Parts: sequence; structure tokens; C-alpha cells
Amino acid sequence: MKNSPFRLGLLFACLTFAHLVSAADDGFRSLFNGKDLTGWDGNPAVWSVRDGAITGVTQGPESLPYNQFVIWRAGTVKNFELHAKLRQSGNNSGFQYRSRELPEVGPWSMAGYQCDAHSRVSSNGKLYEELGRTTLAENGQSVVIDPQGVRWLVEQREPVVVDSAEWNDFTVIAQGNHVIHKINGHLTVEVWDFQAKVRQPEGLFAIQIHRGPAMIAQAKDIMLKVLPDAPETPFNPALIPAGAKKLDALPPATLPKKS
Repeated sequence: MKNSPFRLGLLFACLTFAHLVSAADDGFRSLFNGKDLTGWDGNPAVWSVRDGAITGVTQGPESLPYNQFVIWRAGTVKNFELHAKLRQSGNNSGFQYRSRELPEVGPWSMAGYQCDAHSRVSSNGKLYEELGRTTLAENGQSVVIDPQGVRWLVEQREPVVVDSAEWNDFTVIAQGNHVIHKINGHLTVEVWDFQAKVRQPEGLFAIQIHRGPAMIAQAKDIMLKVLPDAPETPFNPALIPAGAKKLDALPPATLPKKS
């Protein structure tokens, strides 16, 4: 499926997407001052600044009753390009975006899209939906999610392999229902999400610390560029080529988006 009709079928949309990215303001906004957590909100027992990086540390399973996040409070993200460095060890972390808080779970709990940072190759850089539909696309996959929530693998590549305990450059580009993740400039996932009834088009940005084994996660050089609004690509069955592989069905979204 390397030369999948998916690529040709979406050529116009991709060219339009690329034009919007290039036409956006060239400047990026820094979300972190490198010194303290001004503009961020997280569990003070977990989050601090060390060596110029936002740092989350847990001591083991008793540290957290659920996954928590340090949340950027200066705005929301919708259509954007993000560049940031992250390293983690002991468990997993990631960049949460277009997300919402879940006070019913507890403080600093969130649901929504996540660019995963993981020691397991298949999960590193994947698109995960925290407290929602779970894994949407793994490292090395291009996926179309149809309106019924069925995932279709339209392209399979070799996954991007890095040492997650070292600093790596993560990129997230989100424009409408099209999402791209990269690590060190190499594509990990590309997803077209047509399940509009549960997809969040806009929301909060945050960094994850995972419950379970003792871990450390650090992020720095967090730069955001707002992209212009654009109409979402409407679903067309032709976007799913004849050779596409039907993946495991997504679980029902237990936490649908708020109206």
C-alpha cells in the first residue's frame, strides 16, 4: 500500500493543507519560559522545573490514583503546529491536545487526543485518545476513521525508532480533521478522523505523567504556531482504497464530546 490511492485521493486536500501551513505566520509562540511553571497548572507534588525543562516525577504506583497532566492555561488549541522536545523513562508520557478536563475523575485529569511518548516503538508518536477511543493510529500508520468509528489502514510504513529516554523532537500538526505526528522530522502517524460525533475540534494542551511505575518525563522548547481555520474535509468512501485493511473496531467513546 506504499503507493496507495489514498495518497492520490487526498492529494488536493493535502496540497491545500500544506498551503495553509506555509501561508500561516512564520513565527512560533513559546509556551514555556524555561524557568518556572508560569502559565501552567499541575499537581505540585509531581511537576516542577529542572534543568530548564518542565519535569514530572512519580515514585511508584502509590504516587497517582489516575493519569495526570500539567495543563497550559493561557489558551486553547484548534488548528496549529507544535514543536517540542521530550524525554521520558520508567513509564510513558505525551502531549495532550484538543482536550478537556474531567473533574469527575479528579484534578488535572483529561480526555482527548494525545501524541504518545513511549519506550515501545509501536506506541511512540502514535495518536491515542485518552479516556476515549484509545489507540487511533500506531507509529508507522496512516489511518482513515470513518463516521461509524471504523479504522482503515491506508498506508503502512516502517515505524520511527528512537531512544525515548533521550531528547527527541516531537511535531504535531492539526488542521480540521487531519492530524500528523512526527519524531525528529520523521512521520509517525497521519490520521483523517471523520467520527465527528466524538471528535474534539478544539481544547486544552497539556503534558502527561502516567500512573504506575516510577517515572520521569521532561519537556522543553515548546513552540506553538496557530494555523488558519479551514473547512473540514467531508467524508467520501473513495478515500478508503480497495486495498485498505480494516483494523480492530474502536471501543465506544464512553466520554463523548460536550455539546
